[in-house]
Amino acid sequence: MTLLRAFAFTIALTAIAPNVQPAFAQGTNVAFGTIRQDTSQPVEVTADNLSVDQASGTAVFVGNVLIGQGEMRLSAARVKVVYKAQNEGIASLEATGGVTLVSGQDAAEAERADYNIDSGTIVMTGNVLMTQGASALTAERMSVDLKDGTAKMSGRVKTILNTGNN
Repeated sequence: MTLLRAFAFTIALTAIAPNVQPAFAQGTNVAFGTIRQDTSQPVEVTADNLSVDQASGTAVFVGNVLIGQGEMRLSAARVKVVYKAQNEGIASLEATGGVTLVSGQDAAEAERADYNIDSGTIVMTGNVLMTQGASALTAERMSVDLKDGTAKMSGRVKTILNTGNN
């Protein structure tokens, strides 16, 4: 479904800016979001169901999962939370199934996202679609550095840039 939305968005952008050609690359760096990670803020998770495994130090949220930290939002069908030793906080989040990440005016969709809390990185994989205003980029993988607000897209990157001349 994400690929279909990316295709429809690409067609719409082509209609808006017919003289702008698609750009293809193997990897590219882009700005992402206006919000920076603040690990001092709590991570709020809501979902339809929760199962906890004390032995492995994990919790699995399933169904309409929404995660928020400050103004950043991540939603997915399923999220596994991995806790640090001695329950000293969250080590990582593994989101799957229709993952959407929103930071400021930027949004990204993918099949999977892995969020490492300590490093402040989110790696999104599988049919990644990122929108920034009227522009969109697609790739197989996107690594977001929440500490400096940048992202690196790789794996058959495609974009149509809206030049704003229309």
